[in-house]
Amino acid sequence: MIQKQNTPIIQNYIGGKLQNALSGKTMPTYEPATGDVLTTLPVSDAPDVEAAVQAAQKAFPMWSGLTINERSAYLRRLSQLVEERLDDLAIAETLDNGKPLQVSRTVDIPRAAYNLRFYADAITQFTSESYNTSQNVINFVQHEPIGVVGCISPWNLPLYSFTWKIAPALAAGNCVVGKPSEITPLTAFLFSQICIDAGLPPGVLNIVHGTGAEVGQAINAHPKIRAISFTGSTVTGEKIAQTAAPQFKKLALEMGGKNPTIVFSDCDFERTVNEVARAAFSNQGQICLCGSRIFIEESIYHKFVEALVAKTQTLIPADPLLPGSQQGAVVSKAQYDKVLSYIALAKEEGGRILCGGKPAKVSGRCETGWFIEPTLIDGLSNSCRTNQEEIFGPVATLMPFKDESDVLHLANDVKYGLSASLFTQDISRAHRVAKNIHSGIVWINTWMNRDLRTPFGGIKSSGMGREGGMEALRFFTEPKTICVQI
Repeated sequence: MIQKQNTPIIQNYIGGKLQNALSGKTMPTYEPATGDVLTTLPVSDAPDVEAAVQAAQKAFPMWSGLTINERSAYLRRLSQLVEERLDDLAIAETLDNGKPLQVSRTVDIPRAAYNLRFYADAITQFTSESYNTSQNVINFVQHEPIGVVGCISPWNLPLYSFTWKIAPALAAGNCVVGKPSEITPLTAFLFSQICIDAGLPPGVLNIVHGTGAEVGQAINAHPKIRAISFTGSTVTGEKIAQTAAPQFKKLALEMGGKNPTIVFSDCDFERTVNEVARAAFSNQGQICLCGSRIFIEESIYHKFVEALVAKTQTLIPADPLLPGSQQGAVVSKAQYDKVLSYIALAKEEGGRILCGGKPAKVSGRCETGWFIEPTLIDGLSNSCRTNQEEIFGPVATLMPFKDESDVLHLANDVKYGLSASLFTQDISRAHRVAKNIHSGIVWINTWMNRDLRTPFGGIKSSGMGREGGMEALRFFTEPKTICVQI
């Protein structure tokens, strides 16, 4: 079991070796549940990224020249080692991120292993097209790896999201320069040790730690990095596009969300209450897919709100290392302050706090941690800042609606379009509403129910491009058409 006193000092992983930043600079990371320093990580910059790119370029001819089955075998070995070290990785994720250990053990780390295993399989099924143009002419398409690609992952699902990006990139034959979030770098570092133990060839995957302003920008700007896969805020995504687009790099940007949850009066009431609460407050509301705007049909509004408040009040923040903990700490002091500032803003805008709305007091070792009570607010207009801006914390708003047309207008009246969920037993209405919601993902009578074969991503300010399934393999390759005259 990883304890704070032996949490490792984080290093970069470049060219198959662990090393400090070339500058020698470091910065602290913190345990959200206590506010204490957890470990330190390198403060890398452009020279470190340059070293990583050179290592990746050197490895690329060998790695892209392997057979599909050989690359698949490496990914399987990485997946196997993640599974074997599940407990250590889960504890590290919880210490680093603040989420309940139960979530790290049953969701985050198993999903990281599955991501690697999924693309180990998917690459063996990634086929090329051929066309008999005429009796003597055949056109066929080859999907070739791009070369060196950049993968920048977020702090909310650290190893889960990191492997979701690097697995298809590596499977397709690319070499990767990866940047985990500087807020939650620990499991990416432990994964670099797994890569060494798995015998992954040097330079195939390089992990450079540091800030977005330094490492992230250096990755985006580097002319030898020809594609960028990014998950994070819309503001950062815009900056990446401004740097990368003039260089005509391929971009996949998975950004923010202000996702609607729509509850019709004919829903399966008790099940819907539980699903809506789960959608709002999983991972302390720190998932881009969380349903933070909850629309409830007028005829059941008061009954549903009462039940949802009662359910939410059972979600009590606690030490995330304790068995049975359902709500942990938010990820950082900055995020803690941001979420509380939006709760204050909601009050200024006329909102009524139905439950929560203040810091949570957790006794024992966590009394100085960054905990916030799960918060429900009603009485706000859809156009107010609280309902238009991404909060990314344990805060959700409630609004009544009259009919299908009314709720579609409300749901779509926001700049984001990542996901939506709706609850009804009328299958015709479910299909109509799903078709007319401006969103890349729609769940009906469920939430966060994912099949990794399906495309993942949003529209409008929620992003561009798609991850998941064959879409990711297409993103990390370039199609080449070859015409043969027989």
